[in-house]
Amino acid sequence: MTNSKLYFKQLELGPMANFVYLIGDPANKEAAVVDPAWDVSKILNVANQDGYDIKHILVTHGHPDHINGVEELIDKTNAKLHMHKSEVPWMKGWNETAIKRETGDRLKLGDLDITFIHTPGHTPGSQCFLINQRLVSGDTLFINGCGRTDLPGGNVEELYDSLTHKLSRLDDDVILFPGHNYAEVTSDTLGHQKKSNPYLQYENIKNFVKKRQPDFLS
Repeated sequence: MTNSKLYFKQLELGPMANFVYLIGDPANKEAAVVDPAWDVSKILNVANQDGYDIKHILVTHGHPDHINGVEELIDKTNAKLHMHKSEVPWMKGWNETAIKRETGDRLKLGDLDITFIHTPGHTPGSQCFLINQRLVSGDTLFINGCGRTDLPGGNVEELYDSLTHKLSRLDDDVILFPGHNYAEVTSDTLGHQKKSNPYLQYENIKNFVKKRQPDFLS
């Protein structure tokens, strides 16, 4: 998906149907990679074929299926790594090289602004990225689902807050791009998701939190 002001590609990679994203400015051909994993050569080949240099790595959260290509990509590109400050302590090895981000931070990529939104719940430092009315949501929000909370660091009350007080308040025309290919479509508008996704409907998720049953989550 591209237009005159934005380079945006969604790549499905690996055995867990992960989505990796390439985001760039067509004016200066600089790009960021969201959640590099599984096949760094493929990521680099697509970027190179399209004429983009990878300058930044954006991590939605630190689960291995989303970050197992980070170290290799840093070695091959010397890209700067960006993680939420609450996620960094859970990492080992290259975590000290990460730029620690907070909600509301912005990354300037040429003439583009990428806004960081802290959305804890799936993990303490889960974050989403908003650019040109596109929301890259990692495992916080899926199409017709949301992230699980029964893994270390998961918290159902925090996920409730992230969904109802942060993501649900974004404009209806924002397009959701999730961290996995778990649905019949690979993207959807938040407006449609607010109607079809039970975890974006206030009463449903309120009752869910009261029951505290994280095994119901996707």
